[in-house]
Amino acid sequence: MGFLEQRANLAGKVAAVVGGAKGIGGAVTTALAAAGVDVAVCDVDADALAHTHAEVDALGRRASTHVADALDADQLEEFFAAVDRDLGRLDVLVNVVGGAQRRWFAKTTPDDWAEQIHRNYGWAIHSTHLAVTRMRAGGRGGSIISFTTIEAHRGAATYAVYAGAKAGLTNFSRSLALELAPEGIRVNTIAPDATPSARLTEMLEEQERRAPGSFSPEARARAHRVYVPAGAPPSVDDLADVVLFLASDLSRAVTGTTLHADGGTWAASGFLHWPDPHGWAPSPPATLLPDDA
Repeated sequence: MGFLEQRANLAGKVAAVVGGAKGIGGAVTTALAAAGVDVAVCDVDADALAHTHAEVDALGRRASTHVADALDADQLEEFFAAVDRDLGRLDVLVNVVGGAQRRWFAKTTPDDWAEQIHRNYGWAIHSTHLAVTRMRAGGRGGSIISFTTIEAHRGAATYAVYAGAKAGLTNFSRSLALELAPEGIRVNTIAPDATPSARLTEMLEEQERRAPGSFSPEARARAHRVYVPAGAPPSVDDLADVVLFLASDLSRAVTGTTLHADGGTWAASGFLHWPDPHGWAPSPPATLLPDDA
């Protein structure tokens, strides 16, 4: 075992990944398994779940996979009961499930609000509670990691309820970190931005079908060079690496924190890198604006 592996101390631990079959969650699951972690995974996509299970098996780790909807309280509790039964302990929880509904707030309904709040905040409280009881029982501490978003830290027109729910999850995690710190249970969040999640990829592909050329990979790459200081958003594997850090002992002094894994967009806070010769500016150069802007 090398120096970093010893310091990380991940081998032999058990992680639960809620929404861990594809996209960001799938990358997280396989990265944890490659680091020597046994994984329990739930997801609504049975085919993706079977594929991920096979990948974990190929890496020589134990896998407990379950078709379950995290938004359903009974199914979520059944999943954690399966973690107990199949793997016998819990050291790491990764809450991945979420999703935005882009609509003007005035055109939404109480049912829309309730769905968005539960999808992006409510279920994660339940998941975290189920994990805390198990980590306490184990007496080894633990790491709880939830995916939020850059929208939890800035205004997001047409995403008001989503952004509010993610902000709630962020401050819930920060507050809970204080309660659990004496027990060695750390609570942190990861805030990506323009990340190629499975849900976002599907949405962009649908938009490209409706407006060919507007949302093509080439068009998105050009936009990212302007918007993302690093030139491109992080990949799902980049985000999985952040999870590995927060799950490991390398981050044992880190709790109550949000890591902005976004290629620099939060740091830029509106400063964009326009094509030469314009360079960095917080507003578009007049020569790039349409005449009727």
